[in-house]
Amino acid sequence: MPSWDPDIYERYKAYRDRPALDLMVQIPDRRFGEIWDLGCGTGEHAALLALRHPGARVHGLDSSPDMLRQARGRQAEVDWVLAGVEDFTPAVPPDLIFTNAALQWLPDHAALFPRLAALLAPGGVFACQMPMAYETEHHRILRETAEAGPWAPLTRDARRINPTPPLADYHDWLTGVCGQVDLWTTTYLHALEGDDPVVDWMRGTALRPYLDALAGDEALLEAFLDAFRARIAAAFPPRADGVTLFPFPRLFMVAVR
Repeated sequence: MPSWDPDIYERYKAYRDRPALDLMVQIPDRRFGEIWDLGCGTGEHAALLALRHPGARVHGLDSSPDMLRQARGRQAEVDWVLAGVEDFTPAVPPDLIFTNAALQWLPDHAALFPRLAALLAPGGVFACQMPMAYETEHHRILRETAEAGPWAPLTRDARRINPTPPLADYHDWLTGVCGQVDLWTTTYLHALEGDDPVVDWMRGTALRPYLDALAGDEALLEAFLDAFRARIAAAFPPRADGVTLFPFPRLFMVAVR
């Protein structure tokens, strides 16, 4: 598992919150007893779910001790659980499984998504948002940079996301378990500021496996970052006002069992 940097992740909080909130408002308005936030990160959305559903038992699950350390500092009635989504086997069937920007890291969605949906209680809701990151320009540049230098032997095994399957596949995987399935995509155009803002954004998530792989060789790590910065700067130049426009597509789904 790669390490995560919660401080960098939180730096772009407003942009990272928007898809989670856009997903949350599409969840059917009903009473939930058992709620799980899978890949809860620093816990903000699990805490918000606890506020929105005060009668529910809310659990936040994440595989990063650093993320959960921050989550536990929140004043929230949430049960924080250190575990991976791949090991998720709740004792009580959830009424709501909420997962924001987490499942794209896991393989075999053809098995994962129906398995998670099948864990729901009857009438339970599966609400998921994932970046469609593999297909983006910045991820293409990251892959090409990692494969084109002396660092390539070390970055070859860095954990990487997979191409996003067709939406029709997700529909088929979920309709085998759920009676209602709604899927849609949105591309957000983020206006980033500062030096190397795209690289800075990626240091909180997508770059982490590569940084971990090169952590033992500082010179090689800096050379890799320099090469990556140069390619990203050419693809995402700042505008005259200093703002760098950064398109980011995301996939949403809400399914009711």
